[in-house]
Amino acid sequence: MMKFGVSQPVRRKEDQRFLTGHGRYIDDIAPRQALRLVVVRSPVAHGVIRRLDVSAARGAPGVHLVLTAADLAPGLDNRIEFMVTQNRDGSKAAAPLHPILATDRVRYVGQPVAAILADSLSHARDAAELVELKIDELPVHMELAPGGPALHEEAPDNVCFDWAIGDEAATEAAFARAAHRVRLDLVDNRVIANPMEPRGCFAEWDGSRLHLAFSGQGVWGLKAELARKMGLDESAVRVTNPDVGGGFGMKAFAYPEYFLCAEAARRLGRPVRWMAERGEGMLSDYSGRDHVSVLEGAFDADHRLIALRYLNTVNLGAYCAPFGQGVPTFAASRVLTSVYDVPTAFMHVKGIFTNTTPVDAYRGAGRPETIYAVDRLMDHAARELGLDPIALRRRNFIPREKFPYKTVSGETYDVGDFGRVLDRALKEADVAGFPARRAEAARRGRARGIGICYYIESILGAQNETTRIEFADDGMVNLYVGTQSNGQGHETVFAQILHQRSGIPFEKIRFVQGDSDLIATGGGTGGSRSVTMQGNSINATADLMVNRFMALAEEELEAAAADIHFEDGVFRVKGTDRTCDLMTLAERARREGRAELLVTEHENTVPGRSFPNGCHVAEVEVDPETGQTRVVKYTVVDDFGVLINPMLAEGQVHGGVVQGIGQAITEHVVHDADGQLLTASFMDYAMPRADDVPMIPFHAELVPSTANEIGMKGCGEAGTVGALAAVTNAALDALWPLGVRRVDMPMTPLAMWQRIRAAERQRAAE
Repeated sequence: MMKFGVSQPVRRKEDQRFLTGHGRYIDDIAPRQALRLVVVRSPVAHGVIRRLDVSAARGAPGVHLVLTAADLAPGLDNRIEFMVTQNRDGSKAAAPLHPILATDRVRYVGQPVAAILADSLSHARDAAELVELKIDELPVHMELAPGGPALHEEAPDNVCFDWAIGDEAATEAAFARAAHRVRLDLVDNRVIANPMEPRGCFAEWDGSRLHLAFSGQGVWGLKAELARKMGLDESAVRVTNPDVGGGFGMKAFAYPEYFLCAEAARRLGRPVRWMAERGEGMLSDYSGRDHVSVLEGAFDADHRLIALRYLNTVNLGAYCAPFGQGVPTFAASRVLTSVYDVPTAFMHVKGIFTNTTPVDAYRGAGRPETIYAVDRLMDHAARELGLDPIALRRRNFIPREKFPYKTVSGETYDVGDFGRVLDRALKEADVAGFPARRAEAARRGRARGIGICYYIESILGAQNETTRIEFADDGMVNLYVGTQSNGQGHETVFAQILHQRSGIPFEKIRFVQGDSDLIATGGGTGGSRSVTMQGNSINATADLMVNRFMALAEEELEAAAADIHFEDGVFRVKGTDRTCDLMTLAERARREGRAELLVTEHENTVPGRSFPNGCHVAEVEVDPETGQTRVVKYTVVDDFGVLINPMLAEGQVHGGVVQGIGQAITEHVVHDADGQLLTASFMDYAMPRADDVPMIPFHAELVPSTANEIGMKGCGEAGTVGALAAVTNAALDALWPLGVRRVDMPMTPLAMWQRIRAAERQRAAE
């Protein structure tokens, strides 16, 4: 195995520049002379715009341009694009206009109403204060349920879509004949992504061509949308992503500010920049989760799950975000039956408009929501049926001999050995020693509980990806990729893959990403797809490159191709010590003017999706006097197929688990009855901190995927997918002896204290 090859815990190449302050983020590279954009936002959640007077702002010092919805035409199409699903009756879901700038009505606090372009940020802010905005307020709809004051004519009762998958009749029949039926009501709370680097962008116009740089997760979707909206040919648009300080799904999409910057730059012939402040981001970034669900399971007399019914009501916010309709439907249904051998299931989802910021993908995008619901149901069923929750899960696992396994939602799980992973998790977590730890906690006045979650997730996104390998004049090798790092370590892991396959020295590989001029197509980053799709593409491209160099190797080694083989990074004449490597051959090709050999480009498609899975075991302690809940022990055993870089995979899992713990215990978006956001700063929105999280041992039980040549299964979102149910199940286990029968996320001290006190009152009444 090569020192820097696959499966080695290579330290990140990019960390040297990041840790020494040489990262190049949007605010680092935006033109210093750029005009500053400030967005005027709605101060109310719902109302009719009676007056929008920007004349004073236009005359303010330093102001170059003020844009309202009326000013956008004909240069910019005033709409955010989004996917539209089908209702269960075959009709199209509602698709009301999602404007870049509000037209006659506002529908959430923070909705963009106008844009100010000025010489400086202070000038733009001062001018924004001069905008006269009068809104006749309307009643708000904040309840996550049909009905209430209408937001859009196209959506009666505020229902955007009524979607379903599965065989409803077969599911009903299974429930009718079931020996046991259980039901669980759940809340999956709303969260804000809060990446370390807020959203930002800058735009430049050279008279005929647009360049937009933004902090995002891929450039090609926005490039195409900018061209459509601005009436430009795609060749006249360049989009770039520099270094990105976290994305988590939220940065994958188009936002109003990007189009406003682009249009302002074109109109003024000046560069324009915008960077969100933290509170502004909390108001305007697409939120995550926000579901209320009913899960029902039907079991036979042997406690085998014969049917599952999942009724889900999801908050879309005031408008459809780009993938807002797809996350709780298509994405969530990919893992509808989780790891269980369920013969029939039915999933019914209603999307509801409310007077809140739109909701879209957040780490896991639909799969955490589904796994949380199904795994909570399995724990609940075990309690209802008087069974061990681990034994119930094991009894219902898809057995190894049934793979490849087609689920009732149409997915084909390629491989899995869930029992083996579970056994390893029970051992590593020392589940057998838990009673002693619970007794010790009780002596300290703490209620301790243990919870597990066995999760599975599906890689999302396009199954194809493009790679270009280019031998540069300076002796480096440029590796162009179609994904986008948001801090995961792509620069390192992709260099490992290319080094392993080609023998090109690890230190000679220069990573190139996030530029639509340099990379014609790409799928971007999201859905745990990056290393699986790009890694397989790199391998296929490297193989093509090696084959193209074979003729030159024949000349260099003075041997026929049949007598030469390529292994361990070199061409070798069989049975001899005569070798040459690609770098040597590339230099010869350059000297001889054979430029066609110096660039190899290829688009690769993997034959199927892979399905990361694993078992999380959490232990929590609750202080019954205060309700404070802490995760005190956490163990992860994952099946990621093949680990390209174990150290980076572990880091991804740690980050995902922490985000899951945050949602489960501390994070929660709160609005008042008028739709005002009450958690618009870190004073009120409780992000998890280092002392909220224990050390998280990571272990791997690997079953290589058969759906791609590398055997990878993806790892970027797995930590979050498993953490939600593991922590919540543990918390309920801690409070069960106190008489508490339900907990919901977030398990804040107040919420837990109220549950404990209510249980005390109930016991006293009985």
